[in-house]
Amino acid sequence: MVWIPGGAFLMGSDRFYREERPAKPAVVDGFWMDAGPVTNADYTRFVAATGYMTVAERQPDPAMYPDADPALLAPGSLVFRKPARPVSLRNNLAWWSYAPGACWRAPQGPGSSVDGLADHPVVHVAYEDALAYAAWAGKALPTEAEWEFAARGGLDGAVYAWGDDPAPGGRIMANTWQGRFPWENLAEDGFEGTSPVGAFPPNGYGLLDVTGNVWEWTSSLYGPTPDAGETACCRAPVQTSQIEQRVVKGGSHLCAPNFCLRYRPSARQGEAVDSATTHIGFRCIIRPPS
Repeated sequence: MVWIPGGAFLMGSDRFYREERPAKPAVVDGFWMDAGPVTNADYTRFVAATGYMTVAERQPDPAMYPDADPALLAPGSLVFRKPARPVSLRNNLAWWSYAPGACWRAPQGPGSSVDGLADHPVVHVAYEDALAYAAWAGKALPTEAEWEFAARGGLDGAVYAWGDDPAPGGRIMANTWQGRFPWENLAEDGFEGTSPVGAFPPNGYGLLDVTGNVWEWTSSLYGPTPDAGETACCRAPVQTSQIEQRVVKGGSHLCAPNFCLRYRPSARQGEAVDSATTHIGFRCIIRPPS
């Protein structure tokens, strides 16, 4: 874990998406934070020790999803499927698919596995799955303010976790989407899906993959709702608006500058707490005793 000293900073941004506005002063106390997202190896140890079963591995309760297609009420999760050609960017069902059998052990569905991906971030973890791991590890999930302060790495007001230049000296600094989302991924960063934790440079506090790779759960409830006409490439389809949402931060390998420039510390989205997808993970913190 890495010590984050705490302090005052400007949270949010007035320059990008409306859910980040208004930028406002914030203060956090110091805390310890996982250097990188929780990996498949980490989560394997947790499950082996506890026998925990994730949300994606459980039979859904039909009462929780009255509008859902009964055929989809089977254990599974949302998987990104790259279309073969250009599609409307206003319909995220064109690239998200509910895959029965998909879970953290089988991230692409039946027949897939995390073999060879031990050092990649664990995915297909819903909010309660992240909380369960944190409790087992004697840790907690960060608040949105704690997460954003840490991700900035001491660069208060900078656009990215490494500064204002998206690719300093031509170097790609995070695992994101290059090309025309969602059908053309040039993989100029070397990865088309998740990447090993630490494949890109750390931020000023020594944190790895704070932007790109996978979105990360925070403990903060999501408040303002983005404009109804705006479709975020990374937001998974939601069955009902009644499900509680928590803030996720950091963007993912599915964020493309031409459509979803959210691999920035100030970027935020609301994610339904029962969402488990191929691009959401988490990291934990420890707060010193008060």
